[in-house]
Parts: sequence; C-alpha cells; structure tokens
Amino acid sequence: MTQPVPIGVVTISDRASQGVYQDLGGPAMIAELTRFLSTPWRAVARVIPDERDVIEATLRDLADIEGCALIVTTGGTGPAPRDVTPEATEAVCDKMMPGFGELMRQESLKVVPTAILSRQTAGIRGHSLIVNLPGKPSAIADCLAAVMPAVPYCIDLIGGPFLDTDPAVCKAFRPKVK
Repeated sequence: MTQPVPIGVVTISDRASQGVYQDLGGPAMIAELTRFLSTPWRAVARVIPDERDVIEATLRDLADIEGCALIVTTGGTGPAPRDVTPEATEAVCDKMMPGFGELMRQESLKVVPTAILSRQTAGIRGHSLIVNLPGKPSAIADCLAAVMPAVPYCIDLIGGPFLDTDPAVCKAFRPKVK
C-alpha cells in the first residue's frame, strides 16, 4: 500500500500561535481538502506567528524535509504591517503562479468588496505547490473550490505525486491524452 501524500497546512497568526484564540483556519483547510481529495493524504499541520523568517523556514521544511506536494497557508495576506505571508512565499519559491491569487480574488469579490485588499498568491518550490489562502473559513472554502480543479495537474507538471479529486465535489482538470 502506498503512503498517504503529505500536505502542509499552515496557520499564520500571532494570536493563534500563542493560544490566545482557537485556530479555525487550519481545521477549515483540512476539512475542505478532505472533501475535495480522493487520494489518500495526511495533514502536516503547523500554527506559527506572523514572522517572515518563521514562515519561510516552515515553508522550506514542509517542502524540502516533509516532502509535501501541496502546502496551503491561511493568514497574513492582508495589507497590515505584520501581513508578510506573500513575501515569505515569494522568497522561498522558484516560480510564482500569480493566476491562483487572481482567481481567488475574483471569487472572493463575489462575496465581499474588500477582497481587493487580499494579496493571496501561489508558487512552486521544487516539487511542492504553495498556495496562500485567506483567513476566514468561508473564504478558504470559496478559494479552494476555485483553484482546486487546477491543483492536481499543476502538481503533475512539477513532478509531484498523483493527486485526484472526488469528481462529485470537484473535477480535477487534466488534458486528455490522444
């Protein structure tokens, strides 16, 4: 039997990392990934502060040491001074994938006009796709639903493990081979 695919789930929040309030973002990402993915996987979860060096080190660890094919983050994508998740993501990535952020903002704008303040992005580090999601659990669901059809094929293209989705929930797009 093959091992479950490791997927990094990172909550970036000073207060959640200090135990001041309960982390809702991490469990929301896990719930959505469980709903979407049919491939066996396991969460490699982290709750860390809004510190750029800690975010960078965590992303490197999840990609390079833990071997996570997909790393999703929540928190730190706004305009506030301590919101540095996109900068940390860009610093550790080999390639940026701006279409992910563009699509997530477009989806979020259907719900709230302040979605234009979000700086979500995505990038590639080695064989890992890193996707910065918003902080609110309902926004996490909306944004993951928007980008998930492209995630498995992106991971295919960067040499990661085969991931598939439950077609009743979300159909992964892969080009048809002739």
